[in-house]
Amino acid sequence: MHAQTFQRNVVLPVSCAEAFAWHERPGALQRLLPPWENIRVARASQGIKDGSQVEFIHHLGPLPLRWIAEHRDYHHGHSFRDIQLHGPFTRWEHLHQFESQGTNQTLLTDHVEFQLPGGAIGSRLGHRLVDNLLQRMFHFRHRRTLADLTVHSRFRKRNTMRIAITGSRGLVGSELVPFLTTGGHQVTHITRTQSEPDDIVWNPQQGQLDPTALEGVDVAVHLAGENIAGRRWNTQQKKRILDSRVNGTRLLCEKLATLQNPPQVLVSASAIGVYGDRGSEVMSETSDPGEGFLTDVATQWEAATQAASDRGIRVVHLRFGIILSRRGGALAKMLTPFRLGGGGIVGDGKQYWSWITLDDTVAAILHALMTDTLTGPVNVVAPQPVTNREFTKTLGRVLTRPTIVPMPGFLARLVLGEMADDLLLASLRVNPQRLIETGFAFQHAELETALRHLLGR
Repeated sequence: MHAQTFQRNVVLPVSCAEAFAWHERPGALQRLLPPWENIRVARASQGIKDGSQVEFIHHLGPLPLRWIAEHRDYHHGHSFRDIQLHGPFTRWEHLHQFESQGTNQTLLTDHVEFQLPGGAIGSRLGHRLVDNLLQRMFHFRHRRTLADLTVHSRFRKRNTMRIAITGSRGLVGSELVPFLTTGGHQVTHITRTQSEPDDIVWNPQQGQLDPTALEGVDVAVHLAGENIAGRRWNTQQKKRILDSRVNGTRLLCEKLATLQNPPQVLVSASAIGVYGDRGSEVMSETSDPGEGFLTDVATQWEAATQAASDRGIRVVHLRFGIILSRRGGALAKMLTPFRLGGGGIVGDGKQYWSWITLDDTVAAILHALMTDTLTGPVNVVAPQPVTNREFTKTLGRVLTRPTIVPMPGFLARLVLGEMADDLLLASLRVNPQRLIETGFAFQHAELETALRHLLGR
């Protein structure tokens, strides 16, 4: 039986050497996995040269599906192929080809040949389904590759860096690391438990961090902190949230300040909760802080970087909005009830939600590292905040589900307690003024486009 074929092309704004190098570097595979697919990399060899292998676990509902592929026919700068050794297809061969289209332009062609199990009947029944899956997958892969290379190409004249990151295995950090490594940067994890030889171990609660391990770091990114929505707030949980941010930030900054050659930049996480519940008032980085628990947390969090500033390190406080990702955070929690038809507005639906995609979040972090004029607070939100009602209707439209089951404010407070007021019912209409002023290019400025990208719709 003849193999079936699938092919898709994209023009990338870089040379063949740069495009090929992106695919060879650590993290490329993670960047290419569609966020809506329940896939994880169980095992992977280094690189894509002949004989290197990768093993995926793909969950189809509760059932784990094992897929092993091997790289072959490696031709540096031109092509490589991956062959299924074990998996759902009778045959699978995927050829990646890179062809120069002139100065800083490359045509990337993905050519797949496959055979479905079940012979002619399996092919007839499954071809349309597989073709649809491949269309969605490679549409995402090409958009992601194009976007990442476009971002990195803006800084091609800058040297690559050694970047130390706390919170590198959280929602943002786990996406930031492969984004940076595929751009040619070296990442060092600052973590509580050592899992790689170059990891730097710290314990913020006990004040433990060896400053000599930080020597040679060019820049630092500080993302670590207790999950703010991980559990219902009480006095102890609120103290954990505050202490994990303030104590960890102060420890890191004090140790960086002792270095003979401290990093040039510290990008430190913060949150738009610093502005408090402000109705329809538009907030910029020059707006005064508001009132409430999250305002207090963010204010003390940012103040804890003082030792780094005093040492002459350029400090950027990234005030994150609602970060949209299929793999975690607010959007991931909303998907199940919305898919079951149980979605609806929260409270009166008039409160503003200032959101940003995870892709734009990691790109904004690199922008902050590379933009010498950025210092102090920077709002990391998309330029078009929406009300909760608009968000609800847009998500329902993307999922083709009704949104007629509201959650009244009293019920949100009953279920979540004080956290409901700060995270769901507070109105924060925030403008990314400093990102716009410094030329940051948003990949997803409009909510519906962002949700369709994240959910493969």
